[in-house]
Amino acid sequence: MMNDAPDDTVTSDSDADRAAVAAAVERARHATTRLTALGRTGRASLLDDLADALDARRDDIVEAADAETALGPTRLTGELARTSYQFRFFAAVLREGSYLEATIDHAGPTPMGPRPDLRRMLVPVGPVAVYAASNFPLAFSVPGGDTVSALAAGNGVVVKVHPAHPRTSELVGGVIAQLAADAVTLVHGFGAGRALVQEPGIRAASFTGSIRGGRALADLAAARADPIPFFGELGSVNPVLVTPAAAEGRGVEIAAGLAASVTLGGGQFCTKPGVVLLPAGGAGDALVEHLRAELARVAPKQALTHSMADAYAAGVAERAADPRAIPLLAGTAEPGWTTPALIEVPVGGLGGVLGEECFGPLTVVARYEDDAEAEQLIAELPGSLTGTLLLGRDAGSADADEGVPRARQALRSRSGRLVYNGYPTGVAVSWAQHHGGDWPSTNSQFTSVGAGAIRRFLKPVAWQDAPQGELPPELRDGDAGVPRRVDGVLR
Repeated sequence: MMNDAPDDTVTSDSDADRAAVAAAVERARHATTRLTALGRTGRASLLDDLADALDARRDDIVEAADAETALGPTRLTGELARTSYQFRFFAAVLREGSYLEATIDHAGPTPMGPRPDLRRMLVPVGPVAVYAASNFPLAFSVPGGDTVSALAAGNGVVVKVHPAHPRTSELVGGVIAQLAADAVTLVHGFGAGRALVQEPGIRAASFTGSIRGGRALADLAAARADPIPFFGELGSVNPVLVTPAAAEGRGVEIAAGLAASVTLGGGQFCTKPGVVLLPAGGAGDALVEHLRAELARVAPKQALTHSMADAYAAGVAERAADPRAIPLLAGTAEPGWTTPALIEVPVGGLGGVLGEECFGPLTVVARYEDDAEAEQLIAELPGSLTGTLLLGRDAGSADADEGVPRARQALRSRSGRLVYNGYPTGVAVSWAQHHGGDWPSTNSQFTSVGAGAIRRFLKPVAWQDAPQGELPPELRDGDAGVPRRVDGVLR
């Protein structure tokens, strides 16, 4: 999804790779002990300090990232602001404390007989491997959400650096090391990536990239003598369903919004709308023409890497060659650059390559005659991070089914986040956010964005009849300063 295949498919490893990884994981193991000992408030203060440190080096970080990615200072300044906000956000999550799921059942009689004193909460899982993404050199890379949520949980982290931005990664890693020592350690190279997920000291791994690369690493994680959780974000087409009323009432507006979303960041977003479902006939035909005109006006965009530009060109060509496809925009550009592509599928469904993600500014338009046909088209698509509904009336209206209730239900069943009368690009960091979905968008039911992301890097432990001094502070009698469920009552 976010890495081109050559950058995230690990092919070989060496004794040197394994030695470097083993040393990094050992540092992460010691860091886990220190971070756990800091407690919630200590880690929260550390995250706040790290956010301040990143902001203080803003100019240097943006300059380095722009030199490696050509994403531009404006985009990167905003991404750094998001990144430092994530640190502060997880500091607030730690101080609030509900993420621990602290639960106490006092000893006493039950219909099944006497019950012992039982107390349970979530604790750090241990050193975490993070595989950095290509398209967000900050927010999904060394200082990104996976790293921050793992640190917040109390785990040391080893980051496999993405080769698209090594200088930026080392710079940011150095900023973190000044305050957090070796809480975050970096490794480079394909072999190191392979060795990292197999290193016995690693207790969980997270990945953002292609299906092929993620599946290779997930298989290695599962094949270990002691398999570990592997949280992968892999590929997503993020379908958009435009109802007949929406196409009829605001087709020009929708075309402009879709074009902006498809081409945002050169189409190199995991939430880019890759498939748009439009009603057949007049209003749908007009909307397609407006969309084609909007996309044709977008200037070429430099891809993150030359290999990504090549993969995009190959993906467009493969889809255009499908006998069901009608190419409306070619998507050709100079080497290393991309331009928008638009393909229409008037008949024949969306199975096969036409329903798969193409990383870049391509979208496929499919037409439906009625609710049943729209439902069938959605059923042919793989699971996605997002599903978008563009309605002709207020999305909050209780009866706003607009003639496609079955299709709307199908969209809900295949998407991790439903967007109403908006566009899916952009993922807010918040308590309620869910950034995940059915395979292949992710391989788990967890989120990688928002407060829930911390849950990936924690494990439950129960204490039975434990002395007070053996319990974590959050499970001892008295005011623990965190929400707890005590004898079945949330307090």
